[in-house]
Amino acid sequence: MTDLLLWRHADEAEQGDDRHELRRALTVRGEKQAKSMARWIRAEAPKHLRVLSSPALYARQTAKALDLPCEIEARLGPKAAASDLLAAAGWPDGTGKRHGAVLLVGHQPALGRLAALLLAGGEDAWSIKKGSLWWFTNRVREGETQTILRAVMSADLAGGG
Repeated sequence: MTDLLLWRHADEAEQGDDRHELRRALTVRGEKQAKSMARWIRAEAPKHLRVLSSPALYARQTAKALDLPCEIEARLGPKAAASDLLAAAGWPDGTGKRHGAVLLVGHQPALGRLAALLLAGGEDAWSIKKGSLWWFTNRVREGETQTILRAVMSADLAGGG
């Protein structure tokens, strides 16, 4: 069994134009959301959690709230595709097995498209709310590979309003 956790960066980053997308910081509300969700993740997630973050500042700030080692991964940037996310994670076959679980801190639409792919078998324009986490488990039962949605937690429910 391997786990893949998808965490969309916390609330809106400060305003800026597209040329400065990767340098925008979290708002105060976003910082609160990230800290609240990080508490929930630390309490619930597997012990051996590998954390990968988009290079965007607001995504890195979201990941930093976990207070765990974090790798910056260019394939998780704002223009990523679902396939980029899977390749970066090495999920379900590679990286996840060595580390127990992989948490990706990234962006829409790639996170939503990946969630649709994992649950429905094809990419679709699913939306993952800012600051929210979707947790998937991959297992083999009777020779069949299955992907299970283990949890969905919003920043609001985690106490980050």
